[in-house]
Amino acid sequence: MRDVFAAIADPTRRRLIQLLAQADELPLHELTEPFRMGRTAVSKHLAILKEAGLVSDRKVGRETRYRLNADPLKEVQDWLAYYSKFWTANLLRLGRLLEEDEP
Repeated sequence: MRDVFAAIADPTRRRLIQLLAQADELPLHELTEPFRMGRTAVSKHLAILKEAGLVSDRKVGRETRYRLNADPLKEVQDWLAYYSKFWTANLLRLGRLLEEDEP
């Protein structure tokens, strides 16, 4: 399984996640439209997202349809929450220090 952070590091993959979050399921040709690249390139990005567990796919006739699985993004959310607390605490301390230094 691929690292979720590595999978979302690329702006194209983040945009694909966004597109899939806005729809229940999308076929490859619809996912390719917003990009200046072909289906093969978009498919490679989707494969990386799939390896990270962020995307699932299913065949419907000759078409492959993709769906977002946002569960692995909880790892990213938890990581960001830790640093949000870190910055909030540090900014509060800085604010107190600045108030103490005021004449």
